[in-house]
Amino acid sequence: MTPANLSSMFHRSIEPPTTSRVLQAMFSQDSFVHHAPLPVGPSFSDEGAANHTRFCNEYGELGVALFVYGDDLIDKEAGPKKFPARQTLPACKAIARSHGLSHERVVYARQNPAAIDAGVFHNDVIAVGNQGLLFHHELAFANRDEVYSQLDAAMRRELSYIEVPSTKVSLSDAVRSYLFNSQLLSVPGKSGATLIVPGECAEVAAVHAYLQWLESESALINEVCYFNLRQSMNNGGGPACLRLRVVMSGDQIVNTAPRIFLDETLYSELRAWVERNYRDNLAAAELQDPSLLSECRTTLDELTQLLQIGSLYDFQL
Repeated sequence: MTPANLSSMFHRSIEPPTTSRVLQAMFSQDSFVHHAPLPVGPSFSDEGAANHTRFCNEYGELGVALFVYGDDLIDKEAGPKKFPARQTLPACKAIARSHGLSHERVVYARQNPAAIDAGVFHNDVIAVGNQGLLFHHELAFANRDEVYSQLDAAMRRELSYIEVPSTKVSLSDAVRSYLFNSQLLSVPGKSGATLIVPGECAEVAAVHAYLQWLESESALINEVCYFNLRQSMNNGGGPACLRLRVVMSGDQIVNTAPRIFLDETLYSELRAWVERNYRDNLAAAELQDPSLLSECRTTLDELTQLLQIGSLYDFQL
């Protein structure tokens, strides 16, 4: 595991040290290897899992890694003109090397600069994959045919692709609804995948119409589930942003701290923690009140105790 350095956005670049401690606390077994974030600098701008997709036949088997970048540091004319490309090709390659990935099972794809300039700051805003399926907008990649060919070659078989045309869903509607910032799930006993989308997808007419068609006509999707994630969406995060996929063996699951896994008991405790501690309003003047700092620290300290994962935050060390 390598925490993203998030160096392209200053307000997020302060996150990696805490993220590193969180991951090390959650996945503490010797079978997990934790790397330091890539060095901070324009050459190694790394946004992490938001620009990475793993394809496989079964989760426990060898897979193929797709890294999506917006800047190769060579051809500046090929990049976006309005918004910065947050992921560089050298960063992708550095992660692949440090994780010991076989070059035959890694694909690097340039993100379509038009998509970046339309507000697609991460690939997970325009594409999502699971096992042998890639669901994406037709403007997701700079060279779609090459991406398909390389993925098929790396997987040693043809993957399944669902490409959404602009005539059905415009780029702006895709971004507005977060259609692709979704989750594709394989449900045991069911053929096809279940697609988890934010409720906004039902509110954008073109997107909703497409999803209704997809659910009824495509054998690749068995069900589309809509969830109200308004609070997360207001902070820029749809279903894809609310999860980090980690492939674990049965032994790893058994030997991982039980409070990491959500069940009814933990859900009730977390909900009570939120209702007890989260303010429903915050005035600008309160930001200068030291008691707010103490309140936040008390809340976070209570959370780490609830999850039984030890001291993680700077004030706890």
